[in-house]
Amino acid sequence: MSNVTELFSSMVFDDTTMEALLPKQTYKALQKTIKNGEKLDANVATVVANAMKDWAISKGATHFTHWFQPMTGVTAEKHDSFIQPKDGGKIIMEFSGKELMQGEPDASSFPSGGIRATFEARGYTAWDATSYAFVKEGVLYIPTVFCSYGGEALDQKTALLRSMEAISKQAVRILKLFGNEDVKQVKTTVGPEQEYFLVDKAEYDKRKDLIYTGRTLFGCRAPKGQELDDHYFGAIKPRVQAYMKDLNDELWKLGILAKTEHNEVAPAQHELAPVFSTTNIASDHNQLTMELMQKVAKKHGMVCLLHEKPFAGVNGSGKHNNWSISTDTGVNLLDPGETPYENAQFLLFLAAVIKAVDEYQDLIRISVASAGNDHRLGANEAPPAIVSMFLGSDLQAVVDAIMTDTPYAKGDKETIKLGVNTIPRLPKDTTDRNRTSPFAFTGNKFELRSLGSSDSISCCNTVLNTAVAEILDGFATELEAAADFEDALHTLVQKTLVEHKRIIFNGDGYDESWVKEAEARGLSNYKTTPDALAHLLDEKNVELFKKHNVYSDRELEARHEVKLENYAKIIHIEVLTMLDMANKDILPAMSKFSAELADAAAKKTAAGTSAKYEKATIEDITAHLDAMFDAVKKLEADEVKGADITDVVALGDFCRDVIIPDMEEVRKHSDAMEMIADQKSWPYPSYGQMLFGVR
Repeated sequence: MSNVTELFSSMVFDDTTMEALLPKQTYKALQKTIKNGEKLDANVATVVANAMKDWAISKGATHFTHWFQPMTGVTAEKHDSFIQPKDGGKIIMEFSGKELMQGEPDASSFPSGGIRATFEARGYTAWDATSYAFVKEGVLYIPTVFCSYGGEALDQKTALLRSMEAISKQAVRILKLFGNEDVKQVKTTVGPEQEYFLVDKAEYDKRKDLIYTGRTLFGCRAPKGQELDDHYFGAIKPRVQAYMKDLNDELWKLGILAKTEHNEVAPAQHELAPVFSTTNIASDHNQLTMELMQKVAKKHGMVCLLHEKPFAGVNGSGKHNNWSISTDTGVNLLDPGETPYENAQFLLFLAAVIKAVDEYQDLIRISVASAGNDHRLGANEAPPAIVSMFLGSDLQAVVDAIMTDTPYAKGDKETIKLGVNTIPRLPKDTTDRNRTSPFAFTGNKFELRSLGSSDSISCCNTVLNTAVAEILDGFATELEAAADFEDALHTLVQKTLVEHKRIIFNGDGYDESWVKEAEARGLSNYKTTPDALAHLLDEKNVELFKKHNVYSDRELEARHEVKLENYAKIIHIEVLTMLDMANKDILPAMSKFSAELADAAAKKTAAGTSAKYEKATIEDITAHLDAMFDAVKKLEADEVKGADITDVVALGDFCRDVIIPDMEEVRKHSDAMEMIADQKSWPYPSYGQMLFGVR
């Protein structure tokens, strides 16, 4: 199917398909569930399920699955066929409303942070009707949430949906104060840009570290990296272009709005960007995008790497989370608008976001924390671990004018008063971008640039939604009680900007001076995952999530435990892989190489010729070989010590303070020997072979 308009959403049970296939009353009832959150009647679900089954079978489906996002960071699915036995040894194809609405996977087999014990297996999946079902590889996929027998969320999506309800509720209160009585619901939207690497599968298959951990634990830099800035937006290689074409086709079939593709900064690195979608749908789509990126790559003899830092010395991969807020009437609340009325509304929401990011900067940092992302944040490629906001020169001028009650220099030279009929027209997207800012305003949205490439977007958006909902709640309460709305509005925005201006930084986030300045401003700087997670259960954070019914105490404690366990497990796997590579391959190979050099040196000496190269190289290799051996033994001993630590917080700290420095010491000597050894003696493909191997 070559026609893109016919291809797009052809495998999705979308609104157009539902309207065509469902009885009118059933369709209307389902729309009330999707748009207003009304409970779906069991009889309606039965009709929907039958129509969905018939449509899916027409697309080649034989099975269905409840597709969910457990706290593993990836998706999960269990396939059941539509077949039911019939008299005479025959079958019929059936799918009930109950099967559509609820499933029952084994809850004890997924991370739960203690919510589910091994013997407490019951858990439930429940249909998320706001995200369309789709057919992929002969299976009907039904997006769902996942909870325990006791109702606790065991997935990424449940909290996201709760946070979307929270921000909608509070934003609608604000909008009614501006006279927007027609607005019934507000939705956050996201467009997640996805970065990734492509390497040749033949080279990948020779690297144990890539196979087991997704990143290279050893490897010295290639003679050429990204220094010439010649890869970013460069001509796309034919093999990669063919991959991108097939990937687009697969994404478009599933209704994923893949829009932009290009080479990224590092060799072998690329990016795909979609058009924005409602946040929970964007989350589903991004999980599918990552899955399909990897599947399609294998068809082209390549492997797609989604690790945040697969190669040292070149840029790692992030996921830029373009976040905004829109009404059900089609108004983007982070767009300055064209009228004074819209400007005032925009400035109030802007102030709410500024305050939310300042007061909950720790949660934003926590939401992007992972073992992989620790290698990336703060390097000259990604935002620093310090959370700050970029507004740009024009919007900053507006903010400064409001804070100081001085004329807006770029406007009509009059002092800005936040009455809904008095504000001069505000600038829209007239400022430069700041690639070093973790949270940058880009015209009608904020771009959270700190998120790691392999992460689900659900967690960071849950935090953003909930934090902004909390601030909007306070704003609405204050303004609803005001005698003079316009005076109260001006005072509130001005006060908020003055109190939270410390979070705004329009400069270079990579500059060393920013670290000191941020500290002086009182901003947090949590450099590692354990540093950040130490604050997840702070009282203010627990109270935030409980107040807005996003996480209960138990659910939040579970996530704290799961995140720390995951951090330690990832490092444990990396340690075992590093030891395997060092003991079985690198140390023996370099011992053999030095022995060959010694034989060559002895023969030259016996013949009365110089062996200067051999002797000098033997000395260098031997020094690093002995040092690496000692480092390996220390890593082995410390790994044993770590196995005895049962407290997850203590184990995370031990990994950060002891294990990771041990690993760095092992790698230092290995990489030094790779620089010295001849190519045939080194047991693994080099960085050069991997980064420049796809032609």
